[in-house]
Amino acid sequence: MRELKDDCPRLKKREKGHGSWYYYVHLPDDAKGDRRRPRKGGHLTKEEAEKAAQKLWDEASDGVDVENKVTVADFLRTWIANRADLKDTMKEEYADDLERIFIPALGHRLLRELRTAHVQAVFADIWAQNEIKAANQVAADQARAVCTAAHSAWKDAPRPRPHELRAAWSAARAKLKDALAEPRRNTGPGRQLKLLNTLSGAMKHAVNTKVLSENPCEHVNLPKYEAPEPLVWTDARVARWRATGEVPGSVMVWTPEQTGEFLDRSTDHRLYPAWHMQVFRAPRRGESAGLRWTELDLEQATATISHTLVTNRKHEVRAETPKSRASNRTLTLDGSTLALHVALRDTQQMEKAQWQAKHREDPKKYDPYMDTGYVYVQIDGRPWHPDSMSQAFSRHIKRLGLPPIRLHDLRHCAASLSLAAGLSMKAIQALLGHASYSLTANTYTSLMPQFAQAEADATVAVVPRKNAPPSAPDPEGGDHLTEPSEGLAAPQLTLVPSPSDAAPAAA
Repeated sequence: MRELKDDCPRLKKREKGHGSWYYYVHLPDDAKGDRRRPRKGGHLTKEEAEKAAQKLWDEASDGVDVENKVTVADFLRTWIANRADLKDTMKEEYADDLERIFIPALGHRLLRELRTAHVQAVFADIWAQNEIKAANQVAADQARAVCTAAHSAWKDAPRPRPHELRAAWSAARAKLKDALAEPRRNTGPGRQLKLLNTLSGAMKHAVNTKVLSENPCEHVNLPKYEAPEPLVWTDARVARWRATGEVPGSVMVWTPEQTGEFLDRSTDHRLYPAWHMQVFRAPRRGESAGLRWTELDLEQATATISHTLVTNRKHEVRAETPKSRASNRTLTLDGSTLALHVALRDTQQMEKAQWQAKHREDPKKYDPYMDTGYVYVQIDGRPWHPDSMSQAFSRHIKRLGLPPIRLHDLRHCAASLSLAAGLSMKAIQALLGHASYSLTANTYTSLMPQFAQAEADATVAVVPRKNAPPSAPDPEGGDHLTEPSEGLAAPQLTLVPSPSDAAPAAA
């Protein structure tokens, strides 16, 4: 078929919406000497076609490959495969996000035709899926309530229990299992920002290598993300939690008294030495799990963070170097932490001998002792899986009845305690292994309420007053909560001590 162009009879009849303008550009031949004549239509007016042609010419003149036939899927897979600068775990996470989110939605498109609207549509679909996930969570909660009621009805029924009650409980359990199988985890603003940053990194590379002229991710709109601010478990918040189960924030910090109670009541737990280290020396979970005896100098009282155990989304574990140069650090141990790990070393030697004796007596029941060299191990020498450490911590504080925090939040406790004890922000940054000073100052140092109160009262005391309002009454029975002072006094903190001679459960 030939093109009618201006001879088209429907154009002469001026039919509405019929016909469009094309551009046809003669570009310089490529490196192989092949002709390049890009042509594209669909423009409603001549001016639009001319503008598009000029844009194409400018991009080609700038070195952009305006005729590449690379699809988004091919480009993203090549990009992630060549990211030799990423650690293996991070590389796997990026690849997983690309394969699950972006390649199914955008992979069929030519890379040079990818636009902001296409990327925005991906996140619009994520928002729609979040609504479905929220409904799935409601359905799961309802199914759990029905299952609990059905179980109670069966359990409380007089014997012999009616068969229909057992059948109702079985049906309720089946429905609960189906409800829990549906996706329920919300893809929040923080997660969406990570996804966009991953794709944007690939598109920046495309721009830098002249495959694209501009990054289509730059103007994508997302819900505003704000990093969660640590909150302290004050008495009022604890009372509210005990009454309703409500946790006021995603990042919570214990007070010194709560931290001391946790340590005092945890001395018989196998992971107590690791938790003690995390409370006062603030290693990350993976850094704690990956600590080796060769890096724990009990003579010099230091622990060198040079390895970390990390998990991928399949819960597989691998050893890697710390996440950043600042994370590779040496921690000075306090006296109680040092004594605790001296006892732990002796305990492990005793456990090793006992396990080897059991293996010799019954090799079918007891596997050989795994001398892995890690500081925190299970009774047969196997290192702790980082996820298992978190689960053990959560179960333990639930048994103790303490306000819930995550294992990672012990780092927040360490930062807050160190700040209250008078350490400088720079020293706390080094303790936590942060590359950014602002991250330490803004995120990890939630002040304890009593010290914030002391600072506030000290500021008021600077101004001389003849007719000052009375101070608030002391809730513990004193005349005043604060007394006027002649100068600013630094708030003092007496940390709740933990037993330095406590040994782990197996000692």
